Amino acid sequence: MVDKIKINRKFVNKQFTMEHFPERLKSARKMKGWSLQDLADELSNIITKQALNKYEAGTMKPSGEVLLQLAKVLEVQPGYFTRPSSIELPAVEFRKKAALPAKQIESIKEKVKHFLERYLEVEALLDIKSGFSNPVRNIPISNPDDVDTAVEKIIAKWNLGYDAIPNVIEMLENNGIRVIEIEAPEQFDGLSTYVGNIPVVVLNKNYAVERKRFTALHELGHLLLNIIDGADKEKICHAFAGAMLLPDNTLESLIGKKRSNIAPGELVSIKEQFGISVQAIIMRALHKNIIDKAAAVRFWKFIAGNKKEIGLGGYPGKEKSYRFEHLIFRLAAEDIVSMSKAADLAGMKLADFREKLDAFEA
Repeated sequence: MVDKIKINRKFVNKQFTMEHFPERLKSARKMKGWSLQDLADELSNIITKQALNKYEAGTMKPSGEVLLQLAKVLEVQPGYFTRPSSIELPAVEFRKKAALPAKQIESIKEKVKHFLERYLEVEALLDIKSGFSNPVRNIPISNPDDVDTAVEKIIAKWNLGYDAIPNVIEMLENNGIRVIEIEAPEQFDGLSTYVGNIPVVVLNKNYAVERKRFTALHELGHLLLNIIDGADKEKICHAFAGAMLLPDNTLESLIGKKRSNIAPGELVSIKEQFGISVQAIIMRALHKNIIDKAAAVRFWKFIAGNKKEIGLGGYPGKEKSYRFEHLIFRLAAEDIVSMSKAADLAGMKLADFREKLDAFEA
């Protein structure tokens, strides 16, 4: 419910171009996953559903006070409503679309657009050119057995080596891929797409670190791999993610070339070092014929009631991108934009941004 709002008269009295307001209001509402009636209810019907409908249709303009009320309840800065939308997402495939209501799908799309708009604006202000080259675009992939060749080329091209990848998200960002983490329901795994020539991976912020690492690399497979028509894309991208986390040589050095059984303690040790779930390790070992189906069946019986791997160790590292935050700190520190503009780009309240920047500088 909306609280009594202290009106910023400086904002209210300023003249703003409202050309983009209808589209931006609709986008902000969809980010919340709300209908027009939901938004009216959150505003305690101070603004009616009918009035909101007219705002979105562009047949009525809001006053400054109304704009502030909308910004508060929708949790965006007032300036959000005045900016043109600079991002158009192409058709995006949701891999668990059937389990996601239409409102949640629209909410995810709008969150991605909102973050990517800010990200690209930050890069433009710093005159950073987006550059990306796919090192495996000419390698045809028809089945999971083909992914190891692609993985070897990526490892060499990106200088990754064969040890554990400390931070998968940061590794992707360092190689020209924009990674966005959003609040999303459990049913949302992730998605990937190209916005112009910029590859984008979207992850569920609430996932456990091992699942987040695997999903990020699964989506990388969708972006990079030249999968032939008719091939099982999901199975191939799963194999690709496992191979990126545990390449051939690394897997064999840890487990051996042939095993009749693998102890849970071994799996936990590998999980904690390489940030890959014990289930993904078993799938990788089965795919490479290190274990047979009988050994895999024994494992699946063991793990059947504990798919979240509670009590089976965890990767101690962090999975997040620091790049976007660093770029915004740079904007503020070099006075390229005002402090309030930097806070707006960061999606933070001005006081919170100032405190974080001061701590960073110290």
